[in-house]
Amino acid sequence: MKRLAVVLGLFSALLLFTLFRSSPAGAEELKIQVAPGGCPECCDFIEPHEGMSADDLMRIKYWIKYTKFARDYRSDGNFYLIDKSGLSRSRNFNRFRMLLHRDNREYDYKDLTVITDPQNIKGLAILAWTYKEPTRDQDIWLWLPSLRKIRKVSQSEADDAALGSDWTTEEMSTRRWEDETYKMIGEKKFPGFTSKYNGKTYYKDTDCWVVEATPKRKPWYYSKRIVWIDKRHGGNIFDEIYDPLGRKFKVQLKVYEIWGDKHCVPQVHLEAYDLNTGHSTINEIGNIRFNSGQDENYFTEKTLMRTKW
Repeated sequence: MKRLAVVLGLFSALLLFTLFRSSPAGAEELKIQVAPGGCPECCDFIEPHEGMSADDLMRIKYWIKYTKFARDYRSDGNFYLIDKSGLSRSRNFNRFRMLLHRDNREYDYKDLTVITDPQNIKGLAILAWTYKEPTRDQDIWLWLPSLRKIRKVSQSEADDAALGSDWTTEEMSTRRWEDETYKMIGEKKFPGFTSKYNGKTYYKDTDCWVVEATPKRKPWYYSKRIVWIDKRHGGNIFDEIYDPLGRKFKVQLKVYEIWGDKHCVPQVHLEAYDLNTGHSTINEIGNIRFNSGQDENYFTEKTLMRTKW
């Protein structure tokens, strides 16, 4: 906590700093407005604006997704896995993230997701270390408590279902800005998405930028995705995902809270629908905390092997 206070104090003297060490050709330098040092619960922020390139908008999108506006993140949540007939299974999870991009030359962030219920898979966990060097593969470990075994996950397995859900490992925790190329489609009002889970209609007529994202990895499990970005904060509210033959096979909804003048923008509700199988996954996220003083030593293989969560 003392170290965190010192670092925040130093950064409070700065007005702006560069988001990335380098930018793509033709991209503007993105500036972060730093949270005041006297407000440890506040977040840094970037204001998206008209005229930004697709590359820059997607850089902000990942800034929001991985809560890089804070120094650390933790939350509790529930997965609801729902089949075509409506049969539902639930899984509870804890998620932790340490954002290191400000103070560490090597690491960008470290991310840990752990299943805490039901009992038969309690402790199942994914740990990912993401590096600043864009050409360096992430290190990803999967802890299998029933086997008392840690398995190193290869980047080629990132299309596997994450913890049995309709999110792939890549979608949930490992996809990076550098993994795709981007093309601006335009500016549109989002038509709205009505949840089959709770009947609510989300984001109807929200002003968005629309970007086409194409994976650099070939072949891969999707050929492109259409990304809807909320103009208010730069978060990605909806994805339309197309298979290698160009057929839309999955959609994803992402709902955010905006924490007033604290400038934190956490995801609080997620939905993924497989249009081929009729299967869906709903994520409800709560008990969200930022800048709580987490220790980087927590994000290790040793932590994965804890018997109690």
